[in-house]
This record gives sequence, structure tokens and C-alpha cells, in this order.
Amino acid sequence: MEQDLVLVINSGSSSIKYQLLDPESSVVAASGIVERIGEDDGRIEHHADGETTERPGRIADHTAGLRLVFDAFSATGHDLVGEGVRAVGHRVVHGGEVFYQPTLIDDAVVAAIADLSVLAPLHNPANVAGIESARALLPGVPQVAVFDTAFFHSLPAAAKTYAIDAKVAAAHGIRKYGFHGTSHEYVSGRVAELLGRDSAELNQIIFHLGNGASASALRGGRPIDTTMGLTPLEGLVMGTRSGDLDPGIVPHLVRSAHLDIDQVDTLLNRDSGIKGLSGVNDFRELRRLIESGDQAARLAYDVYIHRLRRYLGAYLIELGGVDAITFTAGVGENSPQVRADALADLARFGIEVDQAENSAKGHGARRISPPDAPIAVLVVPTNEELAIARAARQVVAELELGRS
Repeated sequence: MEQDLVLVINSGSSSIKYQLLDPESSVVAASGIVERIGEDDGRIEHHADGETTERPGRIADHTAGLRLVFDAFSATGHDLVGEGVRAVGHRVVHGGEVFYQPTLIDDAVVAAIADLSVLAPLHNPANVAGIESARALLPGVPQVAVFDTAFFHSLPAAAKTYAIDAKVAAAHGIRKYGFHGTSHEYVSGRVAELLGRDSAELNQIIFHLGNGASASALRGGRPIDTTMGLTPLEGLVMGTRSGDLDPGIVPHLVRSAHLDIDQVDTLLNRDSGIKGLSGVNDFRELRRLIESGDQAARLAYDVYIHRLRRYLGAYLIELGGVDAITFTAGVGENSPQVRADALADLARFGIEVDQAENSAKGHGARRISPPDAPIAVLVVPTNEELAIARAARQVVAELELGRS
């Protein structure tokens, strides 16, 4: 096994996604997912050497889940403990004001990430569980936290500030933080490579459209605005999240529907968005419902597209012109219809989609606008794992250089 491999861990509340990869070559040695941690029907699915293995059964906690991951590696010829890895990179959702660059993990960092759980109660506790488990199982390997909010840390004050009492906001860390930052940063760099231009020369709009969805406006390679806010709830319509809504809806639901705050939180984060409007949150199923004549599904789709176009217009004005519009993540990469509808009838603004290119089968990065269109429209697969691996390797390289 090459000694420059990095293990990337994305620990969720009941799952662990992982990859073992070479940050230099981008080659993935193995990957997989542990699902339904804490439930009787847990399972691990492991991919290595062109083969997939599965193992069902109860997985008590994240430590037990990671032990299964290590066993799966050993069974396929990758002994993580015996042969070693260069670093472990952890995706951490919320870094607050404290963390805005990849950070070597120690006890103090773990405690600080746990303290930030007040800003991300669904995510940071799970991230901490994954970190603690990995540290216990690989005690001699440097562990690095890469924060989802880091890319948006330096948003302009006007973009990151909410118009509420300034003292209340300061006391409780209330500002726009933004999320999916690792994806937006990686994709923006790939756009510059594809166009053969320096990022510093480009104005970009990026749509990261998955079950969670966000958009960003970048000037000269740096973000000037993004749709997600204090939490991942703000902005675009998502699979189960409402996105933007009148804040007055919250007290209205408390008073009129007699919901408590936790019920409102569940409603807006887990039972809204595409799911709340149509009953499904998988876009493939949504398309099937639309094709069958389901009017609720059609409305859900129309609301989704309406929100995309609203932010597109806002960011076009905010940037004062754009060089590239890019779609990424599950829906963004795989739904020609979403891309076409989001950018329909905008030729007067220099935005066009080539129907044949947009509909062509393909999974790689590609341009889907006419060659002579003034604004490039692209599809660029995101690779957050590679970005995390590269960040972790860089931190470890700097650490080793400091010791030499």
C-alpha cells in the first residue's frame, strides 16, 4: 500500500461514508458506507478492487461502525492499522467563527467542535463521534478536520449580516455561515481549469443541487454570497428542507398549530421541501410522478425551479456579470431537465443551453452551452472527498516540515 493514502471520513448521525484515496493521483483504493447505526438492520457496503461486499447486522455505535470499516479493509488487503495511512481527514459541518481552515485535531479542537453543536445540532455531534472513534482506532495517525463553513468565512459584511439586534446576534453567533463550502471551492477550481483561465479572473455562479442544495456567487475565486445561512435550512428548496420562508411562519405555527419548537424544526428540516409538497424527495421519483400527471409533484418542481431562477437573477446582479454558471452534485449533475428549466429563455442575458450537449450521456466535467455563448454553462462533478484528502495531506505535510 502507498504510504501517501488518506482516509476520509464523513460521519453522519446514523451513517459513516468513507474513502481511502491518493490525494495526488485521485485514485480511490476503497470506499463504502456504514448505514443505520444504532438500529437492528444496520449494514456496511464496502467497495475495493472492483468488488462490493456487504455485511448486515446491528451496529451499536460509531466506534463499532468504524471497526467494521477496518475489518472490511483488512479483508480486501488494506490493513489500516498494520500498514498505516498518512492522515485521516474528517468532514465537519460547522466551524462557527472559530475554524476557517483545515485544522489538526487534538482534544481542544474536539471540545470546540462539540461546543459548536448549538449551531449544528444534527451534524456536529455525529462529526465528533466519528472523530473520537477514529482517534481511538488509529491513535498514531494525524487527524485533520475540514469544515463545511470554512470557504464562506470571509463573506462581505453586508452578505453575512442579518438585520436583527446586533448585540443578540453577537452573543449567539448569528450570521450567515454558508455550507457545502468544500464542494463550492473544489468545483470553482475545476471550472477555472476547464476554461483555461485563472480563478482570479472569473465571476462564477455555482449550483450544488443534491438532497441538500445551495448556490454561491464567486468573484475572483472568492465567495461574495451564498444561499445557506446560520444553518443549512436557508436558501434553495431542497429534498426535505423548506429553504427561504417568512420568519413569521414559525411563531404562527407555534400559536396556531400548537407546535413546539422541536416540532417546527422537524417540520422545516425533515418534512418540507420537495417531500413536503409532493410526498417524495427523490428527484427520479418526482419525475415519474410528474409524468403520470401528479399535480402536487408538478407544483413541487415548479417551486424548486422558481427558487433557483430567483437566486440566479440575484447573483447575476450582485456580481455585475458572470463568466460561468455551473451545476454539480446529484441533481445538478444528473438532471438535464433541471438545468434546462433553470436557465430557460435567458439568451438575452448571454445564457444559453445546447440541448444536445445538455442531454448527452456522460458523467465527466463538460460544457453544455454553445461554444460561442458569452457565458459558459458547465456540469462539473463534485469531489468533496478528494478536496478533504488534499487538505488533510497539506496539513500533515506542513506539520512534518515543521518537525524536520
